[in-house]
Amino acid sequence: MPTYTLPELPYDYASLEPVISGEIIELHHDKHHAAYVKGANDTLDQLAEARDKEQWGGINGLEKSLAFHLSGHILHSIYWSNMSGDGGGEPLDKDGTGQLADALAENFGGFDRFKAQLSKAAATTQGSGWGVLAYEPLSERLIVEQIYDHQGNVGQGSVPLLVFDAWEHAFYLQYRNQKVDFVEAMWRVVNWQDVQARFAAAKERTSGLLLAP
Repeated sequence: MPTYTLPELPYDYASLEPVISGEIIELHHDKHHAAYVKGANDTLDQLAEARDKEQWGGINGLEKSLAFHLSGHILHSIYWSNMSGDGGGEPLDKDGTGQLADALAENFGGFDRFKAQLSKAAATTQGSGWGVLAYEPLSERLIVEQIYDHQGNVGQGSVPLLVFDAWEHAFYLQYRNQKVDFVEAMWRVVNWQDVQARFAAAKERTSGLLLAP
């Protein structure tokens, strides 16, 4: 049976300093993300055992556990690639066409308005969560979503393009309780080439997600 694995970071621990310290990146990736990978694999093993024994008393808890750990694994895998020591600024495609920039303008009224909405969504998560820019295939538009823990408050089928981790373990060692300051600093390391590549892939791969009658 396939298992999930922890992806390697695309940069050294200290590559995002001073925005995010190397200590935070190391702990976040090697400990927290690794725990979600292990949790997803362990839950799959428990579900396989439940199928073999036809014992379903714990099915609700197992399904919730799988959703929590697998969503955490997916979001963190995107998070690492979404950042770069050479990031920041505003989006522009490699070929200069500005497709992502145009989509942000169309759906949010401009980059600054989009930035304000995503910043607010990330900074105001109650407890643990994420702010996410996603592609919604039904209307073929970009939307901002607010995720609690690793799930919820999202449109089914929407594809995450840019994720801001607002869990305390993502920033507390450096920013203490100033989540707003951390979110504002995050814009200095956004890897727009990665976000644009995800946007292009989402538009292409989700075209048949909702089949016409």
